[in-house]
Amino acid sequence: MTAEPVAEPTAEPGCRWPVPPQDGYTVDDLFTLPDLPPHTELIDGSLVFVSPQRRFHAKMIELLMNGLRRTLPDDLSVEREMTVVLDRRNGPEPDLSVVRAAAITGLEQTRFQAEDVLLAIEVVSPDSEARDRDAKPRKYAAAGIPYFWLVEMADPNQHPVVRAYEIDPVNKTYALTGIHHDHLKLTAPYDIDIDVTLDALKKV
Repeated sequence: MTAEPVAEPTAEPGCRWPVPPQDGYTVDDLFTLPDLPPHTELIDGSLVFVSPQRRFHAKMIELLMNGLRRTLPDDLSVEREMTVVLDRRNGPEPDLSVVRAAAITGLEQTRFQAEDVLLAIEVVSPDSEARDRDAKPRKYAAAGIPYFWLVEMADPNQHPVVRAYEIDPVNKTYALTGIHHDHLKLTAPYDIDIDVTLDALKKV
């Protein structure tokens, strides 16, 4: 007596997942593979798909973007959710980036190089905690991005907290320069003054 064959699972019509190459993906693949979900990132040669975001995430990005643009010098630009090419196998997408205006090529642009970025900002989501707190800042620092902000929601009061970091150019690691609960006032990478209270977030 022989066992009945087990049917292989089949994907739904029109649903095809990309099969990774043996050595992983490259940045070129990130921009040429068809039908990737919006905001797909490349971390260590692997594609990372973004889960639906909390309202805190979207509102916090908007609050910071408005604040950054308020005092922005003419030679800089604030960009939202644009890929930053760190190396051949890493193309993360910071929630916000402050980049050199000279690096902007037009409305069809899809990426910036790490050397064009002065500040990378990540707003932590439940599915991205490890990447935002560990993997991404390490890679941003190794690529020489001078400043990094990590933004989280402090439980249980859901208050925004912004941790600001500056690179040590010798060790290529970030050092914490301040933890901001209500008022984000900095002089680098330029003069910045943003109300980051819960009330300000709710008004966005």
